[in-house]
Amino acid sequence: MKAKLGIAPIAWWNDDLAELSDDVSLEECLRQASVAGFTGMETGRRFPLDPKVLGPILAQYGISVCGGWFSGLLLDGDLAKEKDRIAAQMELFKAMKAPCIVYGETARSIQGDRSKPLATKPRLSEDEIKVYGRKMTAFGEWCAEQGMPLAYHHHMAAAIETEPELDLLMKHSGEGLPLLYDAGHMAFAGGDVLRVIDKHHKRISHVHTKDVRKAVIDRLDRTKESFLDAVVKGAFTVPGDGSLDFEAIVKKLVSYGYEGWFVVEAEQDPKKAPPLEMAKIGHKELLRVMASAGYTVA
Repeated sequence: MKAKLGIAPIAWWNDDLAELSDDVSLEECLRQASVAGFTGMETGRRFPLDPKVLGPILAQYGISVCGGWFSGLLLDGDLAKEKDRIAAQMELFKAMKAPCIVYGETARSIQGDRSKPLATKPRLSEDEIKVYGRKMTAFGEWCAEQGMPLAYHHHMAAAIETEPELDLLMKHSGEGLPLLYDAGHMAFAGGDVLRVIDKHHKRISHVHTKDVRKAVIDRLDRTKESFLDAVVKGAFTVPGDGSLDFEAIVKKLVSYGYEGWFVVEAEQDPKKAPPLEMAKIGHKELLRVMASAGYTVA
């Protein structure tokens, strides 16, 4: 079984909170990721959108594009508009031979609004999820037909956050909508991180290895504190520095035959958690659990 290890630039620059960003260039970000041992990086705001510009920069550091976020609006929008909105990113990702575009539903989401407590997240009825699931399936199938598949990211403070919400989306969508499995977001949402793999492994096409600090999460007042408040307090971290058992998680994934990217995505304060230091911790822990699970890391 083969695995590749990537990282997200959110450890260096946070797109939602400028205060949680290091003043480093794209080149320095890539250099540090490479020094830590990673061979892939998801895209971020400092990435040029021209593959002729981006390609040589990535090649200099031995890094490839291993995914990247798309702020989807399909919950309240229509397919035609989303096809137009994703077109430029899709062309870039095809040129860079990325494995997928990470679809995050931002319609009605409060993930970027520090004034909205976690308890005020959007909630959908099963009938609403049925409609949404059909739309997402159609969009996912279209993206795959264009040569760039989606991976759907369940996410804190968004419409599909909890284990029951994800279960309903998977129930009411088709195989044309692959799933991004994020252990950290699922743990934060109170879900069972291993049970989710058991139920939905056939749909998992991309994995974020986000860890959590359970003590921080347990002290949150979800009626008053927002998702971004939780990030500032240090709710997330890299594997090997948090509360999740990534050896068990990775062994569960390998038992179902998952092969592909494992991407460290751990937004936190770079002054308290220097990105290069944290990247090295995450990479070391992933190498350990990959070896234990029987993966060969490319």
